[in-house]
Amino acid sequence: MSIFFSATSTFGQKAEPVFKNGEAQIIEAFSNPDKWIRHDLWVETTFDSDGDGKPDRVHVDVTRPSQTETEGLKLPVIYESSPYYAGVAPDIDGIFWDVNHELGEKPKDHVHPEVTRIGKRPIISNSQVGIWVPRGYIVVHSSSPGTGLSQGSPTVGGDNESLAPKAVIDWLNGRAKGYTEPNGNETVEAYWTTGKVGMTGTSYNGTLPLAAATTGVEGLEVIIPVAPNTSYYHYYRSNGLVRSPGGYLGEDIDVLYEFIHSGDESKRAHNNQFVRDSILRKYQDRITGDYNDFWAGRDYLNDMAPMKAALLMSHGFNDWNVMPEHSYRIYKKAKEMGLETQIYYHQNGHGGPPPVGMMNRWFTHYLFGIDNGVENESNKAWIVRENDKQSEPTAYADFPNPEAKPVTLHLVKGNPAKGSLSVNTSKKQGKETLVDDVNFDGATLAKAESSKNRLIYITPKLSKDLHISGVPKVTVKLASNKPAANLSVWLVSLPWNEGKVKITDNIITRGWADPQNHKSILESEPLKPGKFYEVTFDLMPDDQIIRAGQQIGLMIFSSDKEFTLHPKPGTELTVDLDGTTLTLPVVGGLNAFESATKE
Repeated sequence: MSIFFSATSTFGQKAEPVFKNGEAQIIEAFSNPDKWIRHDLWVETTFDSDGDGKPDRVHVDVTRPSQTETEGLKLPVIYESSPYYAGVAPDIDGIFWDVNHELGEKPKDHVHPEVTRIGKRPIISNSQVGIWVPRGYIVVHSSSPGTGLSQGSPTVGGDNESLAPKAVIDWLNGRAKGYTEPNGNETVEAYWTTGKVGMTGTSYNGTLPLAAATTGVEGLEVIIPVAPNTSYYHYYRSNGLVRSPGGYLGEDIDVLYEFIHSGDESKRAHNNQFVRDSILRKYQDRITGDYNDFWAGRDYLNDMAPMKAALLMSHGFNDWNVMPEHSYRIYKKAKEMGLETQIYYHQNGHGGPPPVGMMNRWFTHYLFGIDNGVENESNKAWIVRENDKQSEPTAYADFPNPEAKPVTLHLVKGNPAKGSLSVNTSKKQGKETLVDDVNFDGATLAKAESSKNRLIYITPKLSKDLHISGVPKVTVKLASNKPAANLSVWLVSLPWNEGKVKITDNIITRGWADPQNHKSILESEPLKPGKFYEVTFDLMPDDQIIRAGQQIGLMIFSSDKEFTLHPKPGTELTVDLDGTTLTLPVVGGLNAFESATKE
C-alpha cells in the first residue's frame, strides 16, 4: 500500500515534492494519471546517420504532472532511452548465425528479418512513469536512432547512440532544438524542468545511460544502469573466442542490428548497406574473434574520460546473457576516476534493478539536491545473499570484498574420473587429455562420474561455508592436436543438485578463451599441434557463499554447447597439470580456505 502525502493545503498552496528520510515521497497531487500531461516531440541531433543530408531527429515523449503547466512548477527528469520501444524482429528460424562448423571457417549467411513497427503517438513507453511521476519527477523516453519514429540508423554501440541521448539532455537544458514534428519547424521548449537528469534502464536500455554519460553532457547528474552491455566485444566474444550470449546461440552484432531496426521503412535499405553491411558485418570478424578497432569503438570503457555523472551500478551474478563482467569493469574504472559510485549485485539472472528506495535516494540527492548522505556512505557494495529477497541486500565495504585474498590451487591428476585441487604444489602430476564432443553439454560433463570429454578437479568437502568475492582466474597450460580449439572453464559446486534448484546451485562461475590468443586478444596465431601454450584469463566476477558439505570443482573442457561454436567432435586437448592453476578470491584468504577444507 502506498502512503500518499498531500502537497496542497486547504489554503491553496502550490503543489511541490515532499521528502522524508532522504527520499521523494508519493504525493496525491502528482498521482492521478488522468491529470498528467503527455506529449511528444523530435529533438535535433548533431549527426546524420541515415545519410539523407540532414541532422537526425530523435523521437521523445514526456510525462509530467499538471502542476508543471498550471503552477509553473519545475521538476527534474528521469530519462530512459531504448531501441526496443517500437517493436523488434520476429523470432523465426534461421535469424542467428549457424554455429555448426569448424573453427576458422566462414559460416553460411543467416535469415534477415524485417521489423514491423508498433506504437502510437504520443506515448513511446510507460516504463518508469508509475514509479517516478507520483514522486515528483518528470519522466522522458526516447527511441534510439533508426528505431520507432526516430530518424537515423541503428549502429549498435556507434557514436550516434551516445550522442542521441546527449541531444535530448541538451534540449532539456535549452542547448538543443526540439520540434513538434519530425520534419517541421515549430519548436518546443522544456520550460517545465530544472534541467537535472537521471537515467536508468535495463540491458540495452541500461547501456544507453552509460553511453550518454561518456559524453560528459552537462545536466546528466546520475545514472543507474541495470545489467548494461558495456562492451559489444565482451558480449559477443571472450578472450579471442567467438562466444554467444547465453540463450542466443549464434547471435552477433549484425543480428542485433536487424532485431532493433524498426525505423523508417524507406531508409532501411540504405541503412542496411551503409551500416549493417559496410561496417557491422565487415568488421565483426566471426573467423578469428580478435579485438580490433571496430570493437574498441564499441567498448564504453574506452570512452569514460569525460564522464562526470554519479553511478549506481546494478547486475546479477548469474546473468549469462549480459555477464557480470560488464558492470564490474565500469564500476572499477569509475572508482579509479574518483566518481561517486556504488554497486548493487543480486544472485539472479538478467535484469533486476536495485530496490526502489535505493534508487530514490540516489535520484533525490542528485536531482533534487537533498542532503541525504548517499554520497558519503562508507559501504559501496550492496549484495543480495543467496536466500534473501532482492529488496534486502547486505551492505559491504566494497566489491570485491576487501577481506578477500587470492588463494592459488594446484591440480592433482585423476582423469577420467575426478582429480583434486590443493593449495600445495604437487610436482610431476604429468599431463591429462580430453576429447572435445559438443554433443555433451556442460551440465552433463560436470555430473559425470567419469568422462573422457572433460577434466575435473575438486576440493575436499567443505566443513564450513566458504565465501568467494571477486574475479577468479585460471592459467591452463595446454596443447591441441589441431590448429584451433575452443577452451571452456566452469567452476562448479558438487554434488550437482537435480530437480528444483536455486540459481546459485551447481554453477559458481565460468569463462571461455581462444588458445590461439594466448599472447593477446588483438592477434591470434594457429596452434602448432602438440606444442604447449599457457592461456591465462579471468572467469566472471562473483560473490557467493559455497555451503558446507559441497565441493568446489574446476572443470576444463573444449566446446561449450550453450555458448561456443560447434566443431565436429574429436579435437584433443592435453593439459599440463603442473602448469595449470586456479586462483580463487576467498574472503579470509588462505586461512579461511584451509579451515573450510580441513578433513
